[in-house]
Amino acid sequence: MFKSFNASSRPAKATPPSAAPVSRQQRPEPEGRPVARPVADPNNGLKTELHTLLLEQLNLTVLDKVSKSDLRHEISGLSAQFLQDRGQQMPSAAFQALMDELLDEVLGLGPLEPLLADPTISDILVNGTDKVFVERRGLLERTDVHFRDERHLLRIIDKIVSSVGRRIDESQPWVDARLEDGSRVNAIIRPCAIDGPSLSIRKFSRTPLHMDKLLEHGALSKPAALFLEAAVKGRMNILISGGTGSGKTTMLNALSAFIDPRHRMVTIEDAAELQLQQEHVVRLETRPANAEGTGRITQRDLLINALRMRPDRIMVGEVRGNEAFDMLQAMNTGHDGSMTTIHANTARDAISRLEQMVTMVGGDFPMQAVRSQIAAGLQLVLQLNRLSDGRRKVTSISEIVGLEGDTVMMQDIFVFKKMGVDDDGNVKGRMMATGVRPHCFEALMSSGVKLATDAFSMMDEVA
Repeated sequence: MFKSFNASSRPAKATPPSAAPVSRQQRPEPEGRPVARPVADPNNGLKTELHTLLLEQLNLTVLDKVSKSDLRHEISGLSAQFLQDRGQQMPSAAFQALMDELLDEVLGLGPLEPLLADPTISDILVNGTDKVFVERRGLLERTDVHFRDERHLLRIIDKIVSSVGRRIDESQPWVDARLEDGSRVNAIIRPCAIDGPSLSIRKFSRTPLHMDKLLEHGALSKPAALFLEAAVKGRMNILISGGTGSGKTTMLNALSAFIDPRHRMVTIEDAAELQLQQEHVVRLETRPANAEGTGRITQRDLLINALRMRPDRIMVGEVRGNEAFDMLQAMNTGHDGSMTTIHANTARDAISRLEQMVTMVGGDFPMQAVRSQIAAGLQLVLQLNRLSDGRRKVTSISEIVGLEGDTVMMQDIFVFKKMGVDDDGNVKGRMMATGVRPHCFEALMSSGVKLATDAFSMMDEVA
């Protein structure tokens, strides 16, 4: 693992010197690793020197070919020799904690590794070198995790974006990227970030949430879930709407589990994060411009190309521009069962935003024609919201029933009725059917999907 890597040349055993204890706790295995680290760390200078030494001594090109235990053995030997040469002593527990941190620096994302390993954390928000926040169960809290300096944070950001073939510098000071597990990453640096680099990580569960888990968490009611399952199997085109962090991608992943595995699917995203369980999936990802300002590939470019790939269904991670026009064209030309997400606060707002996006294509499209395309191409709008207590809920499932004059007509099939807040700040409410039987009911039945006729009777469903 060193420059002249030779297994036989390893130290027999790395035994750290012992002396007065250092104020540092040993970190247990990833499941129980603490979130916070002390801000005032007397070993910062030592860790910086050791990390620099490791970068000089290790053969970085073969790191992925060596086991973690072998790498730890090499790092321990080099670190013990370094401490011995300096005449510095360290107890065993502190030495092992130091080895954990050095391994995180060499193999992972340094101070962020304990946060990434914590399954209770859904978001990691870095506002500079010493302000790191996390989200647990929908609520933000500050941690004591910190970076040594701005250069340290920039190195971690560069490590993330370069691993997916992207770049970030003064000429392109922001970037969207992803981690190996699909977690979404956004970074922005100076000069746009006035107070220093900012990093946002939206973690993805290692095991995608299925509909039964969403039911268990109370995100929607059982009749609503059965209706959505029937809609996916019956190849209804679905638009999933919601604000930032409302669970749109999670819901899209959950719905995709009901897709016929024989169907060929093409996914199109800015940063690949969909976790489809089927085998016949082609994943496409956009590409930003290079240093010369050329070579950019947009979602619209990929969507146009996807139409030539013989897809049964097309999944767009999120429509946010003129690709909405091509998405509607696909939904109207034989790619039934396609799905996408959009940022909007209500189902009606989602339709309005979609109209605006289509007009971004250019040309003098009559608004009547745009709305006609939406009414013909989309069948369902699924609205999600994050409540004040941090929980994510499906607040409405609406059906598009046609065009009346210049208005796209919609009717709610299921709605979440808010009924107040309890003493602990938890929102009380129920999801209920509106009593309206959807127009697509006959189409679903004729396609072989079984759906009870009383599924839409007006009653309270889930507290």
